[in-house]
Formats: sequence, structure tokens, C-alpha cells
Amino acid sequence: MRFIDECEIEVVAGDGGKGCIAFRREKYVPFGGPSGGDGGRGGNIIFEADPGLTTLYDLYFAAILRADPGGPGQGKDRYGRGGEDRVIRVPLGTVVLDRDTSEHVGDVTEPGQQLLVARGGRGGRGNIHFATPTDRAPRRADPGEPGEQRRLRLELKSMADVGLVGYPNVGKSTLISHVSRARPKVADYPFTTLVPHLGVVVIGETRAGLSKSFVIADIPGLIPGASEGIGLGIRFLRHIERTRVFLHLVNLELDPDRDPVADYQSIRRELAQYDESLLKRPELVVLTKSDLPDVREAYPELARRFAEIGVDLQLISSASHDGLDTLMNRVAALLQTPEGEARAPNPASDDEQD
Repeated sequence: MRFIDECEIEVVAGDGGKGCIAFRREKYVPFGGPSGGDGGRGGNIIFEADPGLTTLYDLYFAAILRADPGGPGQGKDRYGRGGEDRVIRVPLGTVVLDRDTSEHVGDVTEPGQQLLVARGGRGGRGNIHFATPTDRAPRRADPGEPGEQRRLRLELKSMADVGLVGYPNVGKSTLISHVSRARPKVADYPFTTLVPHLGVVVIGETRAGLSKSFVIADIPGLIPGASEGIGLGIRFLRHIERTRVFLHLVNLELDPDRDPVADYQSIRRELAQYDESLLKRPELVVLTKSDLPDVREAYPELARRFAEIGVDLQLISSASHDGLDTLMNRVAALLQTPEGEARAPNPASDDEQD
């Protein structure tokens, strides 16, 4: 199934049923009064969060979604049936916007949460409501109100505790595949990860009930200009908006034009241009591939340079599992602190070195 994280659809709630014009017709009541009932309410359009869904694929090809109309009123004071609501399942983290007005309709962030996006029309009044002392036999009834009709834009933002950020090919996919059961594609070329992958990290003994767990997201790699749409662009930057902690990965490239400190600062600038508040999120910075001799040799000097800009650089290897347990425990501890209390690197230092 294709990964779709944005789509546009039209929703049309059900029209209300029309009111009825009717009169009592009984053998011994020659001048029976009005008996037309009201029309039924039109069905609503409701989005419901389903944790089993991870993509908007099912809605991508649905041009128009309609709910049932209300039934018409009937004689003998009988009201029309109400239209059945149409409940549409959407993934957790779906943001709903009005395409015409850009109004924020709502988010669905909890399993089973429902969001009313289009309200059904009210049923029309039957002629029983229009009798007066001077008009005992009204021949008037209301039509039902039309259901609400809207054009919506849906955007999916991944729901994760921890977001992996960094350049392409710094080891994000390899890391998540070793600390969770997520199995993203791993290869030695840029942009291997084309969709966000979520994995659950469990720390401790599950049988003893002493374990802690959190959700980690492998976000496609960022490059300079991502906030302006270059590379995979802002399409995937929004997937880090709801993460509480960043795990920023850097690596030692053979390319002489690349430098881990410069890479780190470049990604920080992209985050700031997209949403400056992201710089206040707690983060851990990690140098990957410690199983390589060149990386171990370069680590002390790199750690010193990162320390100069207020960053504690950790060293890990996903291939040999070196430092992974310590790193995951630090992530779990950071998640226990209130958001914003953990010290983030000083944003002003991002421009000190290019």
C-alpha cells in the first residue's frame, strides 16, 4: 500500500427530510386537524481515529463522501427517520483543514476520538406546527435544511515520542531497526527512507511489569533547503512536529566538504526556518558507526568541538550495538521530564560555524 500523508476530499452531510402536510381522517372526526410530522435529521460526517491505520491511502481516491439524508415526515404525527451518520476512519495524527478558508477544523490524536467535520441538516417542520386559531387546516410545511458541504485538506503528522533527524545515510534506519521491530529499507545511497517509519522501543523486563516503552520515528533525511521544498522538503518536516524529543544523528563522511558539526548546524537551521519552536525541544546528538576505526579516532576531537557549542556528543554503533542501551535509557529518562525543561542547545550557536 502506498504511503499517502496528504489528500483533499469533499464531504457532504445529509439533507434534512421535508415536513409533511397531512390531516386526520377518522370516521367520527369530520374536521380533523393537521397531523403532518417533521422530517428527520440528515446524517453527519464524522472522522474517527483508528490506530490501525498509518496512511491516508483509502481517502486519496475518494472524491466525495456523502452521508444519508433524513426521511420525510409522515401523517398521523409520525416523524421521518434520522439519516445515518457516516463515520470515516483516519490515522492517528490526522490534521483536518478547510481547503477554502484554511480554517483549522481539528486534529484526531487519541484512539477512537471522533471529529465532526460536516453537520447534517435539520428536518423540516410538518404542518402540525402551523395551526392557529384562524387557520385550523394549514397547508404549509418546511423543507429540510441542506446538509453542510465542505472541501477539506487532510494532513498526516506522525505520532511519536522521539524523532530521528539528520542528513540522509547517517544511520537512522539502521538504528531504528536495531532498537525496535521496525524494518525500514537500509541501503548505501541517499534517501533510502522515503516514508516515516514508527517503531516501539521497550526497555526493561516486560514479564516483571518493570518495562518502559516509547515510540520512535525514522524521518526521511533532511538536506539544506528542505524547509523550502528541496529534497523531500516540508512534506516530511511536519512529521517531527509532534515528537517530544529529537535524536539527532551525525556521521563521519569521507567527503572533505562535509563536517559533522556543520551538518548538525545546517539541520538546526532548517528546523528553525520551518518552525523556530522546534529548537526548544530536548535533543540528544549522536555520532554513529563507532565500530569503524576512523570514527573512534575522530570522536575525541569532534566531542570537543560539539562541547564548544553546548552539545554533549555521544558515540554509538548500531551494527555492534555499542552504546545503544545507554542511549535508549537516556532517551527514556529525557521523556520523563516536562517538555522544555531539558536544556536544548543554544540556537544562537548554530551560526557560529559553517
